[in-house]
Formats: sequence, C-alpha cells, structure tokens
Amino acid sequence: MKRRKRPKTATTRKRESLSFRTTILACLVFYLTTSSIVAAQRPKPKPKTKPADYALIFGTVWGPDDRPVEAVKVKIRRTGDRKPRWEVYSNRLGEFEQRVPAGKQDYVIWADLKGFKSPYYKHLQAGPEVTVHIIVTSVPIPACI
Repeated sequence: MKRRKRPKTATTRKRESLSFRTTILACLVFYLTTSSIVAAQRPKPKPKTKPADYALIFGTVWGPDDRPVEAVKVKIRRTGDRKPRWEVYSNRLGEFEQRVPAGKQDYVIWADLKGFKSPYYKHLQAGPEVTVHIIVTSVPIPACI
C-alpha cells in the first residue's frame, strides 16, 4: 500500500479585522480597569518611626607587645548582672563595638581568652575587668548632606 503525502500548506479561515476605533476603545477600557485594580492593591506607606536611642561602647584589644589582637571574645555585662549580656569579637585591627541602651548605666567589660589560640602569642593572660559609666542619655545627630 502506498502512502499519500500530506500537503505542506494549511488553509485557515480568514479573520474579520476589527476597526481601529474598536481596538483603541478596548485598549482604553483595559487600561482603566487594570490601573484602578493596581491602585487599590498598592500598600499604604508606613509612618516613619523614630529610631531608638542607643549608646556605643567601643575599644581595642592590645597584646603584651602593644600590638592589637584580633578574634578575641569581649564580654559585656551590666554592673548588677551576673552573666554577660553581649559577646563581641575584636576585628583584624583589634577593635570592637557594641550598641547598648541609652541611659545612665555602668557596664563591665573583659576579654575572654578561653579556647583562644594565636600563632603570635603563646601565653596570653586576660587583663583586669574594666568598668564603663555611660552618662549621656541622648545626643542629636546632625543631618549629613
């Protein structure tokens, strides 16, 4: 049995073209309906809240040869507390910083050397605890231009 070849061209029905005015009218109706839906779904802007006031405790961890030491855990607690509330690490320049609530308060700061290993210092001993007294409650920050 011999197979018949299918024709390569297909015939379709001719569409009736819409008039120019009908096309413009349809686009306008579509635009108006979608713009009103988008405006209704747009979230309302939140009121700007004033950021909470804070104080900044910062310092540098120094080694026995007066060089800054990195990756040392620094613990900070309030004077009345037993356990440290904040733990931060010194960066590669030996510096650390921690935000604390603004207000008159005393804080105790010390370096925790448990498990600290450094290729430069074989035997490091922690120094005494340092007490920091914060007296400034709030300072206005000038706007930068």
